[in-house]
Order: sequence, then C-alpha cells, then structure tokens
Amino acid sequence: MRNSSSLPIKEISGYLAVFSSALCFYLSTTVIVYARKFQVEIDSSYFTLARFLLGFVIVGLVFMVKRQRPKPVSWHLLLARALFNTIAAFCFFKAVELTSLAEGNILNMTYPLFVAFFSWFLFRDQRDPIAIAIVLIAFAGVWMILIPDNHASFSTDSLWGLCSGISGAFAILYLNASRKVHDTETILFFMFGAGGLAIFCLYRQHIFLPDLKEFTFLMLCAIFSVLGQYLLTAGFRYVTALEGSIISSTRILMAALLGPVLISEPALSFTGWAGAALIFGGNVYLAFRKSGKTTDKQMAATVNLELESR
Repeated sequence: MRNSSSLPIKEISGYLAVFSSALCFYLSTTVIVYARKFQVEIDSSYFTLARFLLGFVIVGLVFMVKRQRPKPVSWHLLLARALFNTIAAFCFFKAVELTSLAEGNILNMTYPLFVAFFSWFLFRDQRDPIAIAIVLIAFAGVWMILIPDNHASFSTDSLWGLCSGISGAFAILYLNASRKVHDTETILFFMFGAGGLAIFCLYRQHIFLPDLKEFTFLMLCAIFSVLGQYLLTAGFRYVTALEGSIISSTRILMAALLGPVLISEPALSFTGWAGAALIFGGNVYLAFRKSGKTTDKQMAATVNLELESR
C-alpha cells in the first residue's frame, strides 16, 4: 500500500502541474467573456483555432531547439487524443460563449465523472460498485446545472458544456494511454496540428484578419489555453487519468466563486450551488477512494509508465 506521506517529488510536481493547468483553463475563458463585454465579435471557433495555432508553433520551436522530430508510435492513440480534445475544446469555448462562465466551466468539469463511468465499461479491474453509485448521485448535480430554477425546461445551449465533459473524458483516457508510448511534445504536436486543421476546415467562414484589439484577445486566450494544455499533458506523466482529472476539478470552485468577482457575473442560484457541490463532491470522493485502494501492483504500473514515457 502506498503511503501518501512519502509521495515522490516527481509525483507531487505532477499534481501541481495539473492544478496550475486548471487555473490557466479558467483564465482563458474569462478572456472570452471580456471580449464580449468589450463588444469584440469573435466566434468560439476562432478562439479554438488561435489556441491550436499558438500551441503548434510553440511545440514546433521546442522540437527545433532540441533538434528532435515527433516520434509517433501509435497513430490510433495520437489521432483519437487529438479528435476528442478538439471536440472538447470547441464545445467548452462555445458553452462559455452561449451560457455563462460558471456554467461552461462546471459542465466541462463533469469529465472526471465520465472518466469513472466509462472506465466501468472499458476496464474490468476498475469496476467499483460504490464508486459508480457515487457517480450516479453526482449526475443529479449535472441535472441541477442543466435545468433553471423553475424546473420547467433547460436551454439547449447548456448541452455544449455537457458535450465538452463527455468528449473531455475520452480525451483524458486516450491521453493516459498515449503517455505510455509517446513523449509530451509528440502528443501535443499532433493534437495541436490536427485540431487546428480540423477547426480551420470546418469554420473558415469565422476566420478573418484581426485588428489589434481582436488579436490581443485571441492571443491572451491562446496563451492561457496552451499553457494549461502543456501543464496538463506534462503533469499526466506522473499521475493517473482519474487522479489528474480530480485535481483539475478545483476549477469548479474557481468558476463558482470567482465569476462574480472577476467579471461581475451573477452568483449561482441555490440549485446551481447544489449541483456544483454534488459534482465536486463526487469527484473528490472518487479521488480518495482510488488513492485508498492503490496496490503495489498499481505502483509498479505507475513506475513502468514513467519509464516508458521518457
């Protein structure tokens, strides 16, 4: 059994990297809201493209400095990671554009629940009846976020956030698998490249030559997003898919607490807070339950993952 008081420094650095990525992702969405407040008309697809383009350039420069090339081993894992990450990023930005900063971030952070839910069906050794029961209870929180206070109906715009959570879960699962055979830069190179190409081809009508103000918002969003993505991918070298997902869920608290402070967004209603609490509580419970059941065999698997990722 692993003793939590003797965590290796590299594993702690992985936790810190994933936590920092959550803050960066939240700040990237505040840029989208501020752009709307300053009456800057930029579609969410353009913000997504800017994110991928900047990331592609940075990773390309890293390869040049290291005098290395991408080393693809499993095209299936690389392309699947790129596909689901692109869907998750676009739906996430679209949710913030069409709903609110808090709702978009909270629904995006349902992906840890979906990681646990999908793991039940995909990995036989991860089938935990109590954990899946907690997930189902937490899904009640998702419903509370989706429906308004009058409980009459919900806006279909909210489904963008839910879609980002579902696709984000698959992106995390593929990231964890891909890290076993690929280095960080190779994963990011194909993710940014394939994602940027897909967004440009599908949403060319929203792409234009920006002026200085538009360029500023695009770059700020891209910088926070790329930094968050890089920290997330690097952090997953030392943490598991579920552990990293749970650490990232602190963004739920950021969204619930900082929105009214940073952008004067209306505070969450009682129903919204209850939903956010159920989602966050479910994520945290899953993290503690998994850490409490860690075995020596799982410890060895983690070491092998670290060695194969170098």
